[in-house]
Amino acid sequence: MGTIVWLSSELMFFAALFAMYFTVRSVDKGFGERWPPVKLDIPLATANTLVLLASSVTCQMGVFAIERGQVRRAASIFNPARWGLREWYVLTFLMGLYFDCGQGYEYLFDLIRRQHLTLSSSNYGSVFYLTTGFHGLHVAGGLVAFLFLLGRTFAAKKVTHEQQVSAIVVSYYWHFVDVVWIGLFFTIYIIH
Repeated sequence: MGTIVWLSSELMFFAALFAMYFTVRSVDKGFGERWPPVKLDIPLATANTLVLLASSVTCQMGVFAIERGQVRRAASIFNPARWGLREWYVLTFLMGLYFDCGQGYEYLFDLIRRQHLTLSSSNYGSVFYLTTGFHGLHVAGGLVAFLFLLGRTFAAKKVTHEQQVSAIVVSYYWHFVDVVWIGLFFTIYIIH
């Protein structure tokens, strides 16, 4: 229950970021400014989005594994049907890391270096970096949660109800982060 209440507060936080984005957009467009003032890398953002969405599937596969009491794989690493929580959550972690690295690449090498878009360069820069940056920080927080959860599976002697609940709570957070990104992706990259 506490997780759902906390995620509700996070939802309000991101709702405020969306409101900021649309408010600044309407003001800038009202003054005839080009929106966005840069060329966004839609293929890179699409690839990042697909990886993040796939990570929700792998995360849920980890939940299914822990619900049946399977922490580690029961067969070869090349047999995903027999993977446990660890394998699914390691894959989810790597996909989330790919997403954050892809976002960092877009920031540093495309937007900042090539197009000179910074947090203070324009209104668009401010709202773009605040909305996508806070989301990236939330992804990083999820990655830390995966590491803690995986560490606890190595420390525990057997599968407990607490481990199962922890895995489910982390999955709620991860699915939330993915759903928020879908909204951000369509708002910033598609309909801008």
